[in-house]
Amino acid sequence: MQIEITANSRKLLGTGANRRLRAQGRLPGVIYGGGGTAQSIDMDHKDLYFKLKQEAFHASILSISIDGKKEQVLLRDVQMHPFKQLVLHIDFQRIRQDQKVHMKVPLHFINADIAPGVKLSGGMISHVATEIEISCLPKDLPEFITVDLSGMTAGSTLHFSDLKLPENVEIPALARGGNQPVAVLIVQRSETGEAGKE
Repeated sequence: MQIEITANSRKLLGTGANRRLRAQGRLPGVIYGGGGTAQSIDMDHKDLYFKLKQEAFHASILSISIDGKKEQVLLRDVQMHPFKQLVLHIDFQRIRQDQKVHMKVPLHFINADIAPGVKLSGGMISHVATEIEISCLPKDLPEFITVDLSGMTAGSTLHFSDLKLPENVEIPALARGGNQPVAVLIVQRSETGEAGKE
């Protein structure tokens, strides 16, 4: 599913101009990269605010229409007001289909309830990571990575290298030797060392 957003090119720049835009319910932003020049834009604040609540909006290729011209972009940065429900500024990066993108995508954990360490040992699974940075061509970008916990036993740990990745998707940290934990199965033990008993 392609998420589409609409924006206008923005001519007036600076703090005062941005304040006036926000007073009109508009959100200032910028698009950069992809071989093009940086372009200032503005868009409907309410529409963007609700789109930001969608997990997929943060980890998908977005289609943005600026004055009727469409471009493919990734969300790169969002500045929120410290205490108001207000987005202050938003950054997008253009993509090229022939260049790999580096993106953080969420982890979706499944089958925790049938893991032997949970069913047989009364353990609990602790999620050490909730997202992971991946690298791939734009056409191969997944919205999320599924983490199957069904094989976890008491005391076991799932690492980056245990994840089943979609085709043509890589984890840059692994290439750098960073095989970090994703989930740990913890079993509370009594003083006698027996799991699940007082």
